[in-house]
Amino acid sequence: MEEEKKEGRGGGENEADGVVPALISVHPQEYSVAVAIGSELRVYSLRDNCMVVLQGVAGGLSHSDSIRAICFGANGTLFASGGDDKLVKVWSTDSWHCIQTTCAEKRVSSVALSSNGSFLTFADKFGVIWVVEVDVAEKTSSPITKVATPIFGHYCSIITSLEFSPDGQFIASADRDFKIRVSVFPGRPLKGVHEIQNFCLGHTDYISSLAFICASDGSCGFLLSGSGDSTVRLWDYENGLLLHTCEVGVKAGLVENEQSDLPAVIDLCASPNGSVIVAAIQRFCGILLLSCSFHDCSLVVSKVVEMQKSFIPTSLRISSVGHLWIIAGASEMCPSNAVSEPEDAKQMSNTGVCAFACIKVISLSDQQQATILGEAEVPGGTELLKGLQGKILDDADVATFALVAEAANRALHNLLIKRQYPAEKRELRKRNRNDKKQQH
Repeated sequence: MEEEKKEGRGGGENEADGVVPALISVHPQEYSVAVAIGSELRVYSLRDNCMVVLQGVAGGLSHSDSIRAICFGANGTLFASGGDDKLVKVWSTDSWHCIQTTCAEKRVSSVALSSNGSFLTFADKFGVIWVVEVDVAEKTSSPITKVATPIFGHYCSIITSLEFSPDGQFIASADRDFKIRVSVFPGRPLKGVHEIQNFCLGHTDYISSLAFICASDGSCGFLLSGSGDSTVRLWDYENGLLLHTCEVGVKAGLVENEQSDLPAVIDLCASPNGSVIVAAIQRFCGILLLSCSFHDCSLVVSKVVEMQKSFIPTSLRISSVGHLWIIAGASEMCPSNAVSEPEDAKQMSNTGVCAFACIKVISLSDQQQATILGEAEVPGGTELLKGLQGKILDDADVATFALVAEAANRALHNLLIKRQYPAEKRELRKRNRNDKKQQH
């Protein structure tokens, strides 16, 4: 039984690492930028040029445990966050007041707001997708508590990404068992999402991220997926057809031969028209810029952008004004398990790191240049960086940051990779499942 306890919570994921990758999300019109580092949600208003004080939360805390998912709504009026405290919160971005809270049955892994902002969907670690109606009309001093309704599931597999199609007709959900499900999102989702449009099958490892893109003339739309198999794939999601596979790990020079460990795609984002697609890859200090040809139904790597040696992105987003926002880092660093080498652990212990993040902004006005903005050139300048990072990083932080970034990427990979157990251990785990234990 002691061996079983060491496996950690939630169905076998090794959560002893205690490392939570930093997340970033940007208002569609770049009015504000939000980052999540552990249980802390930090927001900077670019309209008011100041840090935001979150309203309607007890003790000023947004969440009491690690935040695993954040997102802005399509029009930017709403923001959602969810995580390990089993709470999903909806915020009004005008006042940054928490207007609604929902209690999940299990820890939250993904959140998404419907295209019209009327519904919030979220997924839990058991593979169930839930929906709750968002009521922005009622004004109260404290958040409204609402009960969510389960609408469909992925059969006990962690949901890694939820995305709505631009027209709001479909919702795509991906899991760690290599599956993408595209479902018709009905006009009355509280009744359930029963119609499956298609499954997009072809990845050979967990799927980390999804993104919809649409041609400028609206003639066609595709779905992008990034995976632990080191590929970005292009899908005709309405028909479930794989159109193109781009081996980004090879393009980044991280795969030398067939026996090489495949570096996972950590995150993926795209401009709405698909002119710029960005992939962050495990162990790669930089990003890959891709573009989509709607005519040829193909992906092309247009540029490999290398950054400082210690900068391995954990999350990235594109704003409509042509800025790519990237964060690298983690929180809750624990020297005994965040790194593997004794010397590294000693170095981490000496620095006393609890939360560490670094933000970079790239101008995409000229994709071939992809200019990395200096601290003074970043929207919001050093005040934004100091507020969202917690400090302005100096040369002394670089060595420590390399350890943090690697630990964050490893933690994400360990969370999503499908673990294999011998037959006798599988039976032991089944017998000790909570739903198999005798109720006294």
